Amino acid sequence: MSGEKVRRRHKGPRWWRRLRYMIEYAALRFVGFVMRLLPMDTASGFMGWCWRMMAPRLRRHPRALAHLALAYPEKSAAERERIALAMWTNLGRVFAESFFVERLLASGRIEDRVAPLLETLKSSHRGIVFVSAHYGNWELAITPTMTAGIKAAGVYQRVKNDYVEALLMALRRERYPRGLFAKGTDIARRLMRVAREGGAVAMLADLRDRGGLPVPFFGRLAPSTNFPAALCRSTDAALVAARVIRVKGARFIIEAEVIQVPRTDDRDADIAETTRRIQSKFEGWIREYPDHWMWAHRRWG
Repeated sequence: MSGEKVRRRHKGPRWWRRLRYMIEYAALRFVGFVMRLLPMDTASGFMGWCWRMMAPRLRRHPRALAHLALAYPEKSAAERERIALAMWTNLGRVFAESFFVERLLASGRIEDRVAPLLETLKSSHRGIVFVSAHYGNWELAITPTMTAGIKAAGVYQRVKNDYVEALLMALRRERYPRGLFAKGTDIARRLMRVAREGGAVAMLADLRDRGGLPVPFFGRLAPSTNFPAALCRSTDAALVAARVIRVKGARFIIEAEVIQVPRTDDRDADIAETTRRIQSKFEGWIREYPDHWMWAHRRWG
């Protein structure tokens, strides 16, 4: 096949993909515009209802139910269905609330129970590595650092759509004054420097990591990122697990706990044990509020 024919073959798909990305971006901007016209509670509740109605018709709903069956074999199918529907409601609310973060921060709707812990850690002049999960409204988990005057860097999962990527970056950038870094890039040295300088690094650590360590999670081995553990072990930074509990509508409680990082002569064993402790903490929190976690992603592979 000639080079000219190859170029024609690929020109169409690339052109269509770019058009699709632009349509997705325009739709997202339009939805955000409409959401901001509504009262925050109305927007959050409406989008939660929409996701609850639509999600059971999508392929990710059976996957969520299958994961719930693995995690909760003792529960009935009806109980697992209720958890899944409540999960979709929460995810819809999180989507809507992403357009209201600044209003949420100024509204008094967030009860910050992390402040005393952060003041103690701040006075120690150690770096801090925050880990959280896709739990409650995880986008708010970093907000206590802003109140405490701790400058944080964030790690995020890049999306395929460049236009949407830029919008999400704009929505999040102010909460991460030390920068936002995409997974998969060469960021280890930069984040290590942030931690060693007494800054904070924040990341979600509950997704499947194909190159991670297999550690127990709801009774099965799940490939999990060891980066937070390795970062703490290498820099003497404190490891803090944080969660955001949705208490009523668009109202939240933020809690956090220090996870002890073992520091023995066996660095690899220390990292593996710390990774296990992180996932164990997440599992305990999820068992407390199972509808707060995102069951539809491929956590176990």
